[in-house]
Amino acid sequence: MEENLKQQDTQIIKIAMFGPESTGKTTLASQLAQEFNTIWIPEFARNYLQDKWDLKQEICSQDDLIPIAIGQTKLENEALSKANKFLFCDTNSLVTKVFSDIYYNNCDPILEKAAKEHNYDLIFLTDVDVAWEADDLRDMPDDREITFATFEKSLIDFKKPYIKLSGNKEERLAKAIKIINDLVKAKQLGFNSIDFVEIYKRKINLESVEFQFAILRNGIPKINLDRTATINDGIISITKDEATYFSNYFDQKKENLKLKKFVPASGAASRMFKFLNEFLNEFKHGEETINAYINRKKDKNLPIFLVAKEKFPFYNQVLETAKKSIPEFNSFEKDTRDYWFIKTMLSPSFYDFANKPKGILPFHQYETYTATAIEEHLNECLFYASTKNKSNLHFTVSEEHKSCFEDIINEVKPKLENNSNVKIDVKYSFQNKSTDVIALNIEGKPFRDENNEILFRPGGHGALIENLNNLNADIIFIKNIDNVIQNHIDTIALYKKALAGILIQYQEVIYKFMKTLNSETISNDEIAEVVDYIKSKLNISIKPDFVKYTKESKVEHLLTILNRPIRVCGMVKNEGEPGGGPFWVIDKKGKTFLQIIESSQIDTKDENQIKIFESGTHFNPVDLVCGIKDYNGQKFDLTKYIDANSGFVVEKNKNGKPYKAFELPGLWNGAMAKWMTVFVEVPLITFNPVKTVNDLLKPAHQSSK
Repeated sequence: MEENLKQQDTQIIKIAMFGPESTGKTTLASQLAQEFNTIWIPEFARNYLQDKWDLKQEICSQDDLIPIAIGQTKLENEALSKANKFLFCDTNSLVTKVFSDIYYNNCDPILEKAAKEHNYDLIFLTDVDVAWEADDLRDMPDDREITFATFEKSLIDFKKPYIKLSGNKEERLAKAIKIINDLVKAKQLGFNSIDFVEIYKRKINLESVEFQFAILRNGIPKINLDRTATINDGIISITKDEATYFSNYFDQKKENLKLKKFVPASGAASRMFKFLNEFLNEFKHGEETINAYINRKKDKNLPIFLVAKEKFPFYNQVLETAKKSIPEFNSFEKDTRDYWFIKTMLSPSFYDFANKPKGILPFHQYETYTATAIEEHLNECLFYASTKNKSNLHFTVSEEHKSCFEDIINEVKPKLENNSNVKIDVKYSFQNKSTDVIALNIEGKPFRDENNEILFRPGGHGALIENLNNLNADIIFIKNIDNVIQNHIDTIALYKKALAGILIQYQEVIYKFMKTLNSETISNDEIAEVVDYIKSKLNISIKPDFVKYTKESKVEHLLTILNRPIRVCGMVKNEGEPGGGPFWVIDKKGKTFLQIIESSQIDTKDENQIKIFESGTHFNPVDLVCGIKDYNGQKFDLTKYIDANSGFVVEKNKNGKPYKAFELPGLWNGAMAKWMTVFVEVPLITFNPVKTVNDLLKPAHQSSK
């Protein structure tokens, strides 16, 4: 009997319809067979039970289920030789198994084994959102949702690759066709059916996966630097008086604008405490002194931390916890006290600082309270991102940490609102799972973990262009979560508003030119004026053969250049900080344009490119003001202005197995590569990142009193 329930091996892609009665399985199987020029097999039970009813007036009994499953298996096996690449099955043995459970509260072990072992490349679970149609064999018009849940649970329990299909006949067919075509592509990329379903659930685009795999296998094209951007050659320098002028200009215009501040804040603080974690992992407690460890590891950060630990805003809190949890703490020698202080900071049993987002950590100590980076960003909003007594702040966070952000904001927001008479509206978003990337192993195949599951990784902060794209605002201020300050907030606000004032002035001229270019009476002199502005103010080169274009072609080309989002980026003088900076870049067509470039984008084998990169005079502090609407007030689709080739390849390992993964183009470089870009020098005091915990000892993060 079991031999008659075995499936034949095949290269044919088998897709089964699965679901309660009267949910469109037969219709869909027939439609798909016609669409893919192949055959489909009907439900064996229908003819079997209809014949039984017609001949004996008897309904289905439990004894019929094994013969039905055998008959269905035989139909399927026989059809394989006639199928053309695909075989669509109106039902399968698992349907029979589920009906056995529903009607008889048990299932023959032979049938259950067959249902578990029968495999399909994909199963379409047909929803109960279509009308139930009666016939001689159907008898379950009620409680259809409960029945549907039973069917879906069986798929989950048996770990079958399934996708739910809802909608009318036309909608289901269209969805199914696309899904099947994507399944074929996924198999070509080395994925199995379970992989494909997970990719589908995450809404990851397979064309993007294919592109990323090609990059991982062949390498990322390196950027071609022309020269470094400098003052008066790509970077605008403004005096404090000019900054005041632009700041006031922004204040004059902002009442008619919707403002928003955007803060990427989902990353954990692991790098911030990296040297302390290394200390806990490698220090031979009880065998060596901390000084011996410092000398052995040549650790320059740890002695700074230990000497100045009383100046950290979390010092008293951590110290008290250490004393309470270890009664003999005060009797320890200094090395042991320091060891347990650091352990209390980083242990998951206590503060676990390294695994928490930077935003919720204590950053600044004031006279009567300790402020987190979250609170400092809320406070900053009041100074430069508010209009009509309202300020809008948007954090990108990880889902598991959202409640921590909410707790802090719910506590501090009322106080800030009362003191300023400004309402602060805080919103959150998560990094979209559709932007996750898939790793490859050293053989260039999808990397699999110990459970044989493919490895999904967050696509990097470049994925946040999707979050930015979902915002609705005229002007968006962007600043990193760790770039806050305890002092000189007026200076921060002055230059942030100055960047916004510069942006508004650029927009006004661009919008004027857009209207001129769309005028039927535009003159050659007006075209020449637009060209001069693009070259001299926007630092965008015009094609050499532009002069040969017809007037219509010239106008179309200029409209394409101007009709895009714009960003004004603050740049500080380079004082050795690791990271990107402003450069002139040459594209494949020979055009030069301004771009923020990271070291990973440089060809390290090209001495000239290295020389240009190392001669950079300025650094990107991630101090951006963005305009994301066109001259008609419509939002741009920011995903259309990404340079996909400017991503990164990272090499990691999981459980000792090496892999490579693609990281999406960075939010402020590759993801904005095709924006109009303006670089403005801002004072170094506006840049105060906290990359390591010791940065909190710098004057910008210490009380001025």
